[in-house]
Amino acid sequence: MRNPSPPRRRWLVLALAAATALGTVNVLSAQGAEIAVPVTDPMNPDLGPNTFVFDPSTPPAEIQSRVDTIAAGQKTNQFGPERYAVLFKPGQYDADVNLRFFTQVAGLGRHPDDVNLNGHVRVEADWLQQGDDPNNLGNATQNFWRAAENLSVTIPQGQIERWAVSQAAPYRRMHLRGQVQLWNGYDGWASGGLIADSKIDGFTESGSQQQFYTRNSELGGGWGGSVWNMVFQGSTGTPPQNFPNPSHTVLDTTPKIREKPFLHVDDSGSYNVFVPSLRNDTKGTSWGGGNAPGESISLSEFLVVKPDTSVATVNAALEQGKHLLFTPGVHHLDDTIRVTKPNTVVLGLGLATLTPDTGKTAMTVADVDGVKVAGMMFDAGPVNVPSLMEVGQEGASASHAENPTSLHDVFFRIGGPGVGKATTSLQVHSNDVIGDHMWLWRGDHGDGIGWDVNTARNGLIVEGDNVTMYGLFVEHYQQYQTIWNGENGKTFFYQNELPYDPPDNQTWGSPGGGTQGWAAYKVGDQVNTHEAYGVGSYSFFNVNPAVVASRGFEVPDKPGVRFQGLVAVSLGGVGTITNVINTTGATANEPNQVSYVTKYPQ
Repeated sequence: MRNPSPPRRRWLVLALAAATALGTVNVLSAQGAEIAVPVTDPMNPDLGPNTFVFDPSTPPAEIQSRVDTIAAGQKTNQFGPERYAVLFKPGQYDADVNLRFFTQVAGLGRHPDDVNLNGHVRVEADWLQQGDDPNNLGNATQNFWRAAENLSVTIPQGQIERWAVSQAAPYRRMHLRGQVQLWNGYDGWASGGLIADSKIDGFTESGSQQQFYTRNSELGGGWGGSVWNMVFQGSTGTPPQNFPNPSHTVLDTTPKIREKPFLHVDDSGSYNVFVPSLRNDTKGTSWGGGNAPGESISLSEFLVVKPDTSVATVNAALEQGKHLLFTPGVHHLDDTIRVTKPNTVVLGLGLATLTPDTGKTAMTVADVDGVKVAGMMFDAGPVNVPSLMEVGQEGASASHAENPTSLHDVFFRIGGPGVGKATTSLQVHSNDVIGDHMWLWRGDHGDGIGWDVNTARNGLIVEGDNVTMYGLFVEHYQQYQTIWNGENGKTFFYQNELPYDPPDNQTWGSPGGGTQGWAAYKVGDQVNTHEAYGVGSYSFFNVNPAVVASRGFEVPDKPGVRFQGLVAVSLGGVGTITNVINTTGATANEPNQVSYVTKYPQ
């Protein structure tokens, strides 16, 4: 005879049965409090006032007016609280989307070609002064924090697409019918970006892009251009391996990847989140042969989190087994969001932003299988936190090789909107974690900026084994930018700028053997196996150009620790990096501003 359901389970079943009528489910929190968790209607979800959903019946003038209004407000708004998501249901559209700060444009089909925009989804370099000429606004080096995903674009005949971006601006699951320029097309600067799981039919011209990462994509018209660090992985139509002149690092396959989850609408009109399957040793897009394999989860299984949703409600929903969909906006936290159940999906729309206000870590992920966190930004508040995000706990040892936790388009910021403080941005204790495009940034401009103001010791600390990072950007932290203590770690593309603002080497000096400054990437002395491909570190010590960093990369000299395609750059000759890696590589300084090492050990 089966045991009857425990009282709490019977109560929960009854509560769920009444959910449709009541609109909420009362859940007992871990502390015993009864909390009302809103129920999501997957046919008509409330995605917040800053999410705009269009279908083919929407008049084109209405669509154009809306995207133009958003673009006008967000053109220079890199530190404001406004966030937007512009979503298109399957069908054909005529639209010119000029994509500005904190705006996501995405299709709601299962396949990128389910939505086609005749026109543009573009990013222009047309607002930031470059050099001393106030009329030269072609600078794209601050075109951050925006995203284009899961749709196709057919550009007008004779025109090109412009995608003049720098960090935290993914071009993902896109099909571009035409050619693209990755800078303003003339004389503008640009500083990094990502093309992933995308197909570009025409020629891709990188121009002045200083570094760029292209993964699992099809470059139908080929690629032209190189500056310091261009990495191509698991892609077709790429240039051949040829480092350092041109600086192309080409890797034939991607060893283990799960593509980013995304929102879609099924044939009945119901909203779901699609979670792509884990893939091994891949080349090309996930969708080239049709719909990618994976699982669709009804939005009824998600809590739709709005900026006024309490953390207590979020955690109660997580305890209930719900997933989370964050609507566009800045979500201020008075407690830690605790993800404890395996296979939980946490997805943000419009670069939804979490700001911890009380000195507590914004989000922790337990040492469990298969959590996916995607499309989220973590923005430090004025009260210092030990870390903005933690994956696993100290001493975590379980294997997650068959179902790893993955982080997709997850960004961190310390300062800029105002004072922000966090000792570490991200700590990874779990094994087998996959990082799929992340930018960890201690601000170098904006409000609340200064050596003793927006304090942040380290960007990323990896303690877990078998952790893999694809497209990792870490910049301006005050000690080691990245510390990697786990075994068998792998990094594919790394971009770093050392802090601009060390007052002097007495203030900014690491403890290792009398070295000056702190390396951009530190592999722990005890580590025996580690690999990194296409990695760069740059100096721009504008507060004190006499400051010196002894090395860009600091690693143990062991046969299993191998680096390929390294570069150190003194930007404009402002500051010095003495060696690229350990004591290898020529000095990067004013007379010799770029220094390459093809591989290490040599």
